[in-house]
Amino acid sequence: TVTVTTAYPYQAATQLNAAGYVVAQRKASVASKATGRLEWLGVAEGSKVKEGEVIARLENRDMQAQVDQAAASVTSARVELKDARRALERARDLERQKYVSAAALDSAQARFDKAGAGVGVALANQRAAQVGVDQTLIRAPFDGVVLTKTANVGDVITPFSSATESKGAVVTMADMETLEVEADVSEVNLGKIGIGQPCEIQLDAFPDKRMRGVVSRTVPTIDRAKATVLVKVRFVERDPAVLPEMSAKVAFLDKEVGASERQPLIAVHENALAIRDGQSVLFLVVDGKVRMIPVQLGPKINDLVALIVEPSVLKAGDKVVASPPENLRDGDRVKTGLKQ
Repeated sequence: TVTVTTAYPYQAATQLNAAGYVVAQRKASVASKATGRLEWLGVAEGSKVKEGEVIARLENRDMQAQVDQAAASVTSARVELKDARRALERARDLERQKYVSAAALDSAQARFDKAGAGVGVALANQRAAQVGVDQTLIRAPFDGVVLTKTANVGDVITPFSSATESKGAVVTMADMETLEVEADVSEVNLGKIGIGQPCEIQLDAFPDKRMRGVVSRTVPTIDRAKATVLVKVRFVERDPAVLPEMSAKVAFLDKEVGASERQPLIAVHENALAIRDGQSVLFLVVDGKVRMIPVQLGPKINDLVALIVEPSVLKAGDKVVASPPENLRDGDRVKTGLKQ
């Protein structure tokens, strides 16, 4: 016997098949530049975030106090500058009236210049203190979805250390718009692959679904151990059900196929067909007997032949006689042998 199966017309245009995985081309382990205890975490697995959105925060009261201190220093420096400006103006008036020496005017000018520089230093210190606070705010580097959460509130985050019980990244996130299939193709078949080549993608998670793809690029090096090259296939249409690390199979086609060629058809190996009274038939095995089923033939798909038949009469998974002999007739009792 042989098994009735489903086939896709595009399989006739398939040059080669390869297996791989769905991978996000834009993915990041998000951490802070600062070291500290995680005080607040605003996301969980599956959360959608926008670029620049604050997703977590480290304890920063000490750094915020430094910002307040720096702000007070800026105020003090500005007051000093204002006083130095008034002193300089008075010294200029008195010098014009010859009541003070030129040296006194130079001294007032120097005090004013020093006060102005002091304001600049205070402002720089304030910006530095604010940067320290900003580094305790963990922001999303791009629009995406949180894949995993690797830290909890209370954990110590030390991105540049391997201290015991400390955490590096807080979450791992990916841009779902950059999902592609990475497939290993034998180097002997590299000549059959071209940029922009149409593909059909089947995910193990959705065996009955076929998705359109196109070759976006190939990694310009060969894996010496496996003698393969990594080919990246982009999804033509984004499907929210597709997730990173899903297993996938890719059929590389020699031409673009239409929507009708991407629909599954009932098919059977061509050696299961027989002719009775000028009609193509199959012999379906049911409870040790054969039932002759007339079928209308569709397109040939490699070594399979598509069948135009009602699903209630014949469906995928049914067993039919392989290479039926000329004397086999409807209703004959048979003994099932090895399956092919």
